[in-house]
Amino acid sequence: MQQEPARRSNRDRTEATRADLIAAARTLFTEKSYAETGTPEIVAAAGVTRGALYHHFADKQALFAAVVEQEAAAVAEEIERASPPSLFARDALIAGSDAYLAAMRAPGRTRLLLLDGPAVLGRAAMDDIDNRHGNRSLREGLVAAMRAQTMTRLPVEALTALLAAAFDRAALAIEAGASAEDYRTVLVALIDGLSPARARPQAPGPARTR
Repeated sequence: MQQEPARRSNRDRTEATRADLIAAARTLFTEKSYAETGTPEIVAAAGVTRGALYHHFADKQALFAAVVEQEAAAVAEEIERASPPSLFARDALIAGSDAYLAAMRAPGRTRLLLLDGPAVLGRAAMDDIDNRHGNRSLREGLVAAMRAQTMTRLPVEALTALLAAAFDRAALAIEAGASAEDYRTVLVALIDGLSPARARPQAPGPARTR
């Protein structure tokens, strides 16, 4: 009975050390880049020993993956908060896309998720991370829209991948100084363009004479 608080305390310290390492690494990776950051700097910034780093992470790349996973999860949380099930499917997709662009404005996030992430971890590993977080939210929104018949039924995986790429490109362009409103306008048009085609007005027939 008396040992339970000690176990909880040890667990809390372990989680705190891991969180400190991730926070310190995130700061350094965004300020200096992954390649220019060494593990001695990370442990010094986190206030832990080198042994503590390797107790939690196999190497610097594993720590970087944890940073990226945390960032991707944070973006997905923002998307899901902005697009609750109570919204109509189309409105949820628009709200989710707005939330994504807003979330990606966090300092260093585009670099971590869209530039260094694929370069350091590889495209396949980044796709796995995306599919657990932001792409999962997007996929669920697309499926909901198709079920509500507000979107043409299309292969969901391909549609998710292509729309996610468009969102990522928008985030990078906005980070570089492009008009956020212009990119939002185009993204909304892309989403609305996926709605089922309405009946086109028929061309007028030949004029009739009396």
